[in-house]
Amino acid sequence: MANSAKPERFAYIDWMRGFACLLMFQVHAYDSWLNASARETKFFRWSQLSGTVPAPLFLFLAGVSFALVTDKLRRKGVPPNEIARKTILRGAEILALGYGFRLQEYLLGLPWAPWTDLLRVDILNTIGFSMILMGVVCWFARTRGANLALALVATAAIALATPPLYTTWRPSWLPWPLESYIDGVHNLGVPQSWLFPIFPWAAFAFAGLAVGFVLQSPWVRGREARIFLALGAGGIAAVEAALWVNARPWHIYAVYDFWHTSPSFFLIRLGMLMAILSVSYAWCRWGAAQWGFSPLIQLGKASLLVYWVHMEFVYGRLSILHKHGVGIRAATVGLLAIFVGMVALAAFRTRMKGRGAEGTGWLRLRPARA
Repeated sequence: MANSAKPERFAYIDWMRGFACLLMFQVHAYDSWLNASARETKFFRWSQLSGTVPAPLFLFLAGVSFALVTDKLRRKGVPPNEIARKTILRGAEILALGYGFRLQEYLLGLPWAPWTDLLRVDILNTIGFSMILMGVVCWFARTRGANLALALVATAAIALATPPLYTTWRPSWLPWPLESYIDGVHNLGVPQSWLFPIFPWAAFAFAGLAVGFVLQSPWVRGREARIFLALGAGGIAAVEAALWVNARPWHIYAVYDFWHTSPSFFLIRLGMLMAILSVSYAWCRWGAAQWGFSPLIQLGKASLLVYWVHMEFVYGRLSILHKHGVGIRAATVGLLAIFVGMVALAAFRTRMKGRGAEGTGWLRLRPARA
């Protein structure tokens, strides 16, 4: 691939992370600030529906970046055992950051915060655990083809096993902090839809891992634009296929919950991610994403930092608006303030460090200079 195409090839990852940050800001802001009457509107319902996209996007991109980095290390001759060791340790570090974030939120929430919040399975925990699992896969699979095959198998296995693990196969015999990593039960007795257990969330990371290994194929590199277009078309086809399957009168599971555990909903979201990936690539290569300063690319370079900080200004004691106390217009102004502030913070962090300041920065390949 020519040098002139290198920047777009990696910028699309940052742009997608920034897009996920933007969606995350709005769903958190409206959820935290809107009053009771505003929460009854279609606007709020659509806002919260879009909140089903950021977490899958972050996990999917973690898998894509994981594949890019491990494949690069493999081409440099780094032994598979060393690659696995580094990736597993890095996953453990992200997992530790997840617990660190929970500790911060607990301390800032005293004396009202329950101690059980320390063990809540949130998105950082799942990203870290998914990275550990992907590191194990890379240890077993010593070639790109084997990695791709195992990633696809893991994606399907996690998605298909999710419904029974939430119902008929639920591991209720485990202590709830461990069971929560499987079905998000926390300490509430039943699985919770607002948590991020391995099932089904890690499947998005393994799907991204598979896509990343496809993109690293030498055959693909010479046909990159067509491959990204095909990924987008395949994503749309996956959405249509999932909707068709869901509309059938038969189901293979004893308990079927479309919005939380069904493989059909997983496939719909995965198809959307593939379509967004295609659009992001096109926007960063031929669109205006890199004509000048791109706020979304800037956010993507510091996604963990802005995630960590914005939570306190939206949900925490430093919330810039009264929680559950304002209308849509005031909340939108607050959202704009959060967006501008986080872009400024990301730009400052990038300037101070000379590179994107995100906890998984080692997994983000910076655009090469033309």
